[in-house]
Formats: sequence, structure tokens, C-alpha cells
Amino acid sequence: MKLLKYLFISSVLFFVSSCGNDWLDLDPSTSIDTETSIKILSDVEFTLNGIYSTMQSSDAYSGRLVYYGDVTGDDMQAVSSTKRVADYYRFNFTKDNGPTSHWSYLYSIIQNCNLILMNIDKLVIDEEDTEYRDDLKGEALAIRGLALFDLTRIFGYPYTKDNGASLGVPIVEGLSTIESKPSRNTVAQCYTKVISDLTESIGLLSGDFNKGKINKWGAMALLSRVYLYKNDNTNALKMAKDAIKGAEKEGYALWTNEEYPTAWSNDASASNPGEVLFEIVNLTTDSPGKESMGYLNSKDGYDDMCITCSFYQFLKKDPKDIRLKLLSFDKKYYAYVFKYQPQQNESITDANIPLIRLSEVYLIAAEAAVKLGDNATAIEYLDPIVKRANPENTVVGQTITLERVLDERRKELVAEGHRMYDAIRNGLTVERKDVKDSNLSKTKHDTKYMTYDWNFYMIVLPVPKKEMDANPNMEQNPGYGGR
Repeated sequence: MKLLKYLFISSVLFFVSSCGNDWLDLDPSTSIDTETSIKILSDVEFTLNGIYSTMQSSDAYSGRLVYYGDVTGDDMQAVSSTKRVADYYRFNFTKDNGPTSHWSYLYSIIQNCNLILMNIDKLVIDEEDTEYRDDLKGEALAIRGLALFDLTRIFGYPYTKDNGASLGVPIVEGLSTIESKPSRNTVAQCYTKVISDLTESIGLLSGDFNKGKINKWGAMALLSRVYLYKNDNTNALKMAKDAIKGAEKEGYALWTNEEYPTAWSNDASASNPGEVLFEIVNLTTDSPGKESMGYLNSKDGYDDMCITCSFYQFLKKDPKDIRLKLLSFDKKYYAYVFKYQPQQNESITDANIPLIRLSEVYLIAAEAAVKLGDNATAIEYLDPIVKRANPENTVVGQTITLERVLDERRKELVAEGHRMYDAIRNGLTVERKDVKDSNLSKTKHDTKYMTYDWNFYMIVLPVPKKEMDANPNMEQNPGYGGR
């Protein structure tokens, strides 16, 4: 096959916005010569804007890449078998019909990051533009790290299962062509690359508020998450503490108990950044539409996913927990999590998607501290989350266990895409309990997969069939029957 000369991109570098294509089979509306597409720094920013737009898709970070981690767990579920999230919730996929968008969108993001990183250091710039260039390069590195990390945790088994020895995904640092036939790297190799990209990005990124774009504190928070998944708790704790300290010095802060129920709709700004360190910004004029998290989580929308009865009973053990205020009830049938609140003059289809919050970083610090046997530090970072939920509560004077921290993560991070990963990376069993609650009378499980752990082969998705067919070097995940 002839080597491709061009990276195919749409007219505004949003080449995956209408795609189901894999990264070896691009179907462009236009093409740009990769040797001349980036000439000046404004071209880099233009390309980055295209990357953020790709991330904004409901097939990416405004939808599937987030809810996958929730509906595969035990705290959220599909409302019925006909809903969009039902195949994930019910593990209803095979090697032949497995979802493809996780693979295609994330690799498309990586390829455009690679386009930037292959060219940015070649640009001739004025000295006063050095910081601007470094910040743009840092964004590309951080986003590439995020995309590879998400690919690895979706298609590769947890690092903690076998110290990363199992297969992850291909590490791609150039521009793929029809000649590209990469094999899969190990999970450990993928983590090494993710950590390298994020570490380099932190040294380049500005700490200034940058609406809808990742800055130094977002990258540090993300790196602390990666270290936690890797069970490198020393570095997870250090990075989380540094991220919290740096972010709060720049004005970021945990929402108060009073702010919490409605703060999700705040239009963050440099003067009032709030606690969201990185979010996908959606506008009425640039919206992911009705397939987005806002509409899927709303009783007034597609009402695709709701909380489980068992999670509702778990949360309401403390009737004063402020997080109960985020539940929206459809009569006495179902309860939805109202975190994806629209900003002023927008609809729920346009709601911003918080990807990294300061609350999570506090919980990362607490979890890492528990695993290091540092109870004082665990208390220091868990207590603000507990007291914010209910000011009458505290963990001061208690011995903090891993179960206690993970319970708080469940309550704090529900509907933000964490639960299945949190259980599995810690070697726990996911138990979907069929309990009854009069306030959720129609909520019941509809799946045969009620209990599983990290030995269940479907906790990772199958490599898409198009990838397997196109690449003889690609190996399928165990349990899916090879090619």
C-alpha cells in the first residue's frame, strides 16, 4: 500500500466530529499537507481548538467516555434495556459488535496532538513568544497523555492486576498511515508513556486560568490520578498535594456546602475559578446535542441512566448529606444525578462536562495516604470532603480505612465516570444488589452480570473489529475469541 502523504483533517481540524472511523481508516472532507499545515503558533492553537472540539463530542468526553465508567459499575444503571447506555450496563458486546468510538476518537485526538508535537519545536518564534509556545506544547502533551491513559484503562486490564504485564494499546507518536501495523504495548509501557507526557507538560504549562483548556493544575491532578491507578502511592500523594496547593494559591477552592447543589452551573472565570480544574465547555452554538451527559442524565431528556436502589440507600444513610440535593426524581420511579447543569441561558444539552475536580484530588491524596499508612494525612484530605457534605460530620480522630475513602469517592464522584475503575483497580468485587426502595419503585437491575471482579474478561472492551481486520499484528483481548 502506498504511504499516505497527508494527515486527513476536516476544514477546521474537526475530522472526527462526524466519524465512526478508526485511526487507520480516516474518511476526510479535506486534507492538509502535514509538512506545511503548522507554520506559526496560531496554527498550533487552531489545531488545539480542533482537538478540544473533538473531545467535546458526545461520542467522546461529553458522553460515552464518561458514562462508560459509571453504568458498568454498581451505583448507576440503564433505565431500561432499550436505552443508549444499556449495552455497556449489560456488557452486551462481542468481538464483532464491540463499540468503536472509544478507540477511534481517542486515537484521533492523539494523532492531532502528534501533529503539533512533531512540528512545534521547529517553528521560528520571537523570544517573547516562548511562554506561549511552551503552554501550547504543554496542552498537547497533557491531552495526549489523557487520551492514552483512557485508552489503556478501557482496553487494558488494571495495572494493579499484574503490575502492567498484560496488553494495553499501541503507543503511537507519529502519524499513522495505511502502512501502519502497530502491535499493542503492555499496560506498563503505556503508563510509562502517559507519565512521561504529563510530567513534561507540567514543566511547560501555565498555571493561569484557561477556560475549557487544561492548565498546570489540571495536568498535575491528572498525573496524580495516573499514579494512583498505578499504585505508586508516594508519587500520587506528592502530586496531589502539589496540585491542591498550587491550584488553591491561584484561587481554585472546594465549593462550600451552600454552593454545592447549584455550583455545577457556574460559569467559571479567572476571578472565580471554583473547583473544576478541567472541563469540556459546551455552548448553545457549539453543542454535543441530545446524546450528551446533560440530556442522558435528565428526566426531562432521554433519561438513559439512573442511580441504583442500592446506591440511593447508601447515600441517604445520612439524610443531611448535601449530595442528596443533586438527585432529581421522576415521580417515585427513578432518580437521576443532576450534575450536568446548564450555564445561564443554555439548555441541558449544552451543559459543561467537568473532567477533573479539586474534590477528586483531595480524595486521591486521602486514598494514597491510607495506602502509605499515613493516617494523619488521610484525615487532612478526607475531612474537608466529609464536612462539606455535612458540616456536622468529621473524620478527625478516626482511623481511616481504604473502604472509608472509596465510600466517599462513590458519593462524591457518582455520574462522573469513576466507579467501575475504582472498584476494579483496587481488586474489589462489583456487586449489583437488587434491593427495593419505595422512592424508586421501577428501578431494578436488568442484566445477568450482577457480580464480577478483575478476572471478568469483559471489564475491558474488545479491540474493534475494523482494527483487527486491518492489522495482522493486533491481538484481541482474552475471552473474546481471538480474531
